[in-house]
Amino acid sequence: MIATRDSDWTKMFNRRAAILGGAQGLMVATLVGRMYYLQVLQAERYRTLADENRINIQLLPPPRGRILDRFGQPLAANKQQFQVMVIPEQAPKISVSLDILSSLIDLPEHERERIKKEVGRKRSFIPVTIKQNLTWDEMARIQVNAPDLPGIVVDEGLTRYYPIGGGASHLLGYVAAVDEADLTGDPLLQLPGFKIGKLGVEKVYDMALRGKGGTSEIEVNAVGRAIRELERREGEAGADVSLTIDERLQRFAQETVTDESASVNVMDIYTGEMLVMLSNPSFDPHIFTRGATPGEWKELSTNSHAPMINKSIAGRYPPGSTFKTVTALAALEHGIAGPDATVNCPGYTSFGGRRWYCWAFNIPSVRAHGQINMVQAIAQSCDCYFYEMARRLGVDKVAATARKLGLGEITGVGLPGENKGLMPTEAWKKAATGEPWQPGENLNIGIGQGQVTVTPIQLVQLAARIANGGLAVKPTLIRKTAQPGAGDNRPPEPQLESLGFSPQNLAVIHDGMFEVINGVRGTARTFAKLKFTDPERKSWTMAGKSGSVQIRRITKADREAGVKKQEDIPWEERDHAMFIAYAPADAPRYAISVVVEHGAHGSDTASPIARDIMMKVLEYDPSRKPRVEENVVAAAPGASAAPSLAAPNPAATAPPKPAATSATVPPAGGN
Repeated sequence: MIATRDSDWTKMFNRRAAILGGAQGLMVATLVGRMYYLQVLQAERYRTLADENRINIQLLPPPRGRILDRFGQPLAANKQQFQVMVIPEQAPKISVSLDILSSLIDLPEHERERIKKEVGRKRSFIPVTIKQNLTWDEMARIQVNAPDLPGIVVDEGLTRYYPIGGGASHLLGYVAAVDEADLTGDPLLQLPGFKIGKLGVEKVYDMALRGKGGTSEIEVNAVGRAIRELERREGEAGADVSLTIDERLQRFAQETVTDESASVNVMDIYTGEMLVMLSNPSFDPHIFTRGATPGEWKELSTNSHAPMINKSIAGRYPPGSTFKTVTALAALEHGIAGPDATVNCPGYTSFGGRRWYCWAFNIPSVRAHGQINMVQAIAQSCDCYFYEMARRLGVDKVAATARKLGLGEITGVGLPGENKGLMPTEAWKKAATGEPWQPGENLNIGIGQGQVTVTPIQLVQLAARIANGGLAVKPTLIRKTAQPGAGDNRPPEPQLESLGFSPQNLAVIHDGMFEVINGVRGTARTFAKLKFTDPERKSWTMAGKSGSVQIRRITKADREAGVKKQEDIPWEERDHAMFIAYAPADAPRYAISVVVEHGAHGSDTASPIARDIMMKVLEYDPSRKPRVEENVVAAAPGASAAPSLAAPNPAATAPPKPAATSATVPPAGGN
């Protein structure tokens, strides 16, 4: 019995031992399998996870692309900048370090509070930016006093720089910090201090200028402190954008336009390339690059002259007498009147039970133009003549011609915020107001007043389309040649569509615009003549049209009391001054528009600006010559001269110089 019990116990023990051994074997096998799975099959995954914990991959911002003028001169570039930072763990007493730093650089109290808050939010080894864009003197003072500034370090980087300052701010725009609304998922936008284009060319071509970021692999410890850089891959710098602007002419226009509120635009009449696009007053783009202070922003946003508005594309003005070129061409094209048909100007036109006055009526020595034909009506800017033409035409025929010439339509120059202005029609008024068009409104439209409004860039396009023989040129800002430093000597663009105007009719407009400046009765004869002294240039002339846009109605009581001179009324009540022109008159290549808000008279305010800038344009002849700094020819006082222009366009014809037809000679500066 005892032997049997021992045998049973032995069997049970062996069975349990086998079960336990099997369980242990299974556990070992499972452990080995799991280790094989983790260390062999999943080795790459866990190696990556380990590296991600050990290696911190940082995105590196690429250098922003430059914006260049037509000859490769920088309009927007990058320059070295210094910034001062504090490393909290190396500055045991932040307040003491900031006190000392405040004695070396300007550090407002609100900035000190911002720095302390950032220090409290971040790990002690992470640098906190104190101030960017240090001047050289500020950087030097900090470095000299470095022993007394524990934890304060100076770092070097790049910042956006605009060589001509505010001279092209509306055109180029500016860069600024990324807002919440700007986030698109691009990792670059998450980088601290990264800036993007916010206005103008900087905004339109931001993606091209932005470039592609690089990477830096940093080995870090368990708490995230950087130990060393393992590898760096530089990013791809942003692409350069080459504009049609001539930096020399843009600077010259900036220096020439001293009026409080104005716009200047210069355009190649065949290629459409914009050589100058100036809006005044301007702003310093650098204040947005570093971050505008509340005071700076308030000053810009509350300025009555609207320095943040690009007047070239967004300013809307009645065109005034510059529009008489449109009315005249419409009359010719629709057979309403020929160039020799005359209208009598007694100083006013009676229509609809009221008098519509000519500007000459306000000049005691003139009062009336008498019998006058189309050429002289343009030259002398006779309102009565164009009242009659508009009365015969009606607004719809005038509007059809105006639209062909580019008015009332977006030019497509490629900048955000462009306004299309307004070219009214009978249908437009009915739809907009529910009221029918009144016959008397035709008279206002005929002289560029009433509801019609244009932008300065539309005015230069108007001048260009008249000058080039009625070709549908459009303004552009992007240079089409591959090498911006070369003179291209390109002929007039053959693919431009004809607008269908009669060459004979356009010649009449050319004659009238020539007489405005060069005729004995032209409104701008005293102020707009080119003054080259070099024999090869002495014969060069400019053709144009002045305009004074009335913004305040002159009542009967005003006339009886005597119309006040423009300089005797408040600035904001004075007329706008307009001028459009092209040159050389006998072989045109360049057109210009000048708008001076509340400048009083187009002839004596806007036309001298156009004259001085056009002379510089002809001196450089940027469409056909490479940039040459040395070859300058002496000119008359106040004028510029240069080497001869390239061969003129053979298709251009020199308009005949019409004989004067009116017996009355108005004083210069009337319109």
